[in-house]
Amino acid sequence: MRVALVCPYAWDDPGGVQTHARELGARLLADGHQVVALAPVRHAAAADPWVEAVGRPVNIPYNASNAPIDPRPWSRGAVRHALAAFGPEVVHVHEPLVPSTSLWATLEARVPVVATFHSGASRSRLFDLASPVLRRVAQRLAVRVAVSQAAANFAGARIGGSFEIVPNGVDVGRFATAEQADLGPGTKLLFVGRLDERKGFPVVVEAFGRLAGAHPDLRLVVVGDGPHRDAVEALPAGVRERVRMLGAVPNVDLPPISAACDLYAGPSVGGESFGVVLVEAMAAGLPVVASDTPGYDEVIRDERDGLLVPTRDPAALAGALARVLGDPALAERLRSAGRERAAVFDWTVVVARLEELYGRAIARGPASLP
Repeated sequence: MRVALVCPYAWDDPGGVQTHARELGARLLADGHQVVALAPVRHAAAADPWVEAVGRPVNIPYNASNAPIDPRPWSRGAVRHALAAFGPEVVHVHEPLVPSTSLWATLEARVPVVATFHSGASRSRLFDLASPVLRRVAQRLAVRVAVSQAAANFAGARIGGSFEIVPNGVDVGRFATAEQADLGPGTKLLFVGRLDERKGFPVVVEAFGRLAGAHPDLRLVVVGDGPHRDAVEALPAGVRERVRMLGAVPNVDLPPISAACDLYAGPSVGGESFGVVLVEAMAAGLPVVASDTPGYDEVIRDERDGLLVPTRDPAALAGALARVLGDPALAERLRSAGRERAAVFDWTVVVARLEELYGRAIARGPASLP
């Protein structure tokens, strides 16, 4: 098949949608499909060779985080030209209603459109206000996919329709077999994500502070960057020295870091549709303690694959982490169950499902213009 993948966010910025689109494209190419990806790009030299830059991103605050999109309507012409030049059989857009590349591709496609909805935002006033218009745009979609029931609920409440649930894919083998990076001695608690309130970075910092006294060999390894990077300054000097800030790390370089750690904390306070970071940690064999929030609770089954705790509760997070640290049998059970759970989300499973949906969309044919 000739597949055009479309990402609304800056291709060379870190983010779950970008990682999903990049890895999906690589898997489709490996399966023998012809693929082009359209996306805003900050630095053209950083893009994969099968990616075409169709805009330059600007940073827009959204869902208590940052959305690096290109909302400028004149980029629609570049999308139109790229689609016409490639001649896809199917266009797979991610977040089709975001006012960026994906929306323009949804409107410009003359072949069937498969759309994946990733957002797990609990609310969006702008989305609510725009729902009447977005329902008309959604008529262009031949197949609607959501990465979780949380994502389906969010989109469905605003545009209606039915959704196929196809989770985000993870290269499980890449995390399961990685050689350990040299991160020094001690027991290592890993956090991966943007250092902001929504991802719960201040929560994990406070939880680590609560654990530090009883666990003098415990270290906190932080992968990511963001506005709350200074949260570690609230820790006592001796404890702060046990925090290793690695900054933003490309996903391709993450497996050795995960392999070098001993357990994972995912304290997001909400707005998650899935939890790729949780699957990656489980694939690496790390016991996971995460927030009991929609999206995350579709990845982690409490007391089976990991432990779930209330959101915004450093004491609860610290208590659950202490359980794992103090009970080797529990830690080993969670490692084993986590690896088994991660396999459900491996790309081999996800790509096969998407290929089936591409075929269904092609057989159905393109929807009429709204």
